[in-house]
Amino acid sequence: MEARKTVVSAELVWHDVCAIDEVSPGAGLSALVDGEQIAIIRCEDGFVAAISNFDPFSKAFVLARGSVVKRTGVAHVVSPIYQQSFNLETGQCLEDDQVRLPTFPIRVLGGRIQIARTQVNRGSGRALSQRKNEK
Repeated sequence: MEARKTVVSAELVWHDVCAIDEVSPGAGLSALVDGEQIAIIRCEDGFVAAISNFDPFSKAFVLARGSVVKRTGVAHVVSPIYQQSFNLETGQCLEDDQVRLPTFPIRVLGGRIQIARTQVNRGSGRALSQRKNEK
């Protein structure tokens, strides 16, 4: 699935990806946003997250097909290949504290999922300033 239109706010550039109903609770889907494969994960309780779809252990783009679980009240996705778990809010790997995946700002607006390409946990300041210079 590829993002279709872009909405520019004062702080972030939001990409319209899909309807919220296209992502089943407890599952995920992969979307290509500004050239990056992003896993959109929807938890059973309605929490929605955007995390890199790339599993650094298997070197495959598979996290959108992983199992969605909650451990100690925190949502995770479990890779379908080698079973590493990644915190959906931070991208942190539970089994290896040296590994953290990029996460992305996500929102649901008018029943549509939108993702900002700027990563939350690395390089966000630089990416924002580059976007402003492109205008």
